[in-house]
Amino acid sequence: KKLIDRGNAEACFLLAAYYATGSRGLPRDHQKAIELYLKAGELGCPGAYFNLGQAYNEGRRGLEVDNKKTKYYWELAAMSGYVPARHNLGCLDGQAGNERRAMKHYIIAAKAGDKGSLEYVKKGFTNGIVTKDEYESTLRAYYKSASDMKSDARDKVVAIFEEVRARRQLHV
Repeated sequence: KKLIDRGNAEACFLLAAYYATGSRGLPRDHQKAIELYLKAGELGCPGAYFNLGQAYNEGRRGLEVDNKKTKYYWELAAMSGYVPARHNLGCLDGQAGNERRAMKHYIIAAKAGDKGSLEYVKKGFTNGIVTKDEYESTLRAYYKSASDMKSDARDKVVAIFEEVRARRQLHV
C-alpha cells in the first residue's frame, strides 16, 4: 500500500488482481479492483488497461459486456505497446468484417513476436489481404524479435511450465 501511495503502477496492478480474485487474504471486491486497475493504467501499466478491456469483453468483475469500452481499453493498452491487446484489436476488427484493419493489428503484433498474430498474417497473405512485401517484412521482424527474446533462463521457464502442464493432464 505504501508503493501505491507513491504512485507505483505495478503495485496498483497487483493489488487490483488480489481484490479481483479475493487472494492474499483480501476479500473479493470487484469495484475496488476496477478502481485500482484504472489507477494502474493511468500510472502507466498497460496490462491494467488490458484487464479492464477483458472484463468488459466478458462481462466479468460485476461489469456488463460493453464492446465500446472493451475496444477503448484495449486501444490504450496497445498504444502503450501491450502486444496481446494489439492482437485482440485485430480479432475485434476481424469479427466486425474489417479484415484489412485487422491485418494491420496482426502485423504489428506479429512483428513484436506474437505467434498467433503471425498465423493470422499468414492466412491474410494466403487470402490476398496481405501483400507479399507485408508478409515478408512481418516474417523477418517476427524472427528477429523471437531471436532477441531467446535466453537460457526463458527456455528453462518454458520447460518448467510444459512439465507442470503435462503433470496436470495426467491427473485429469
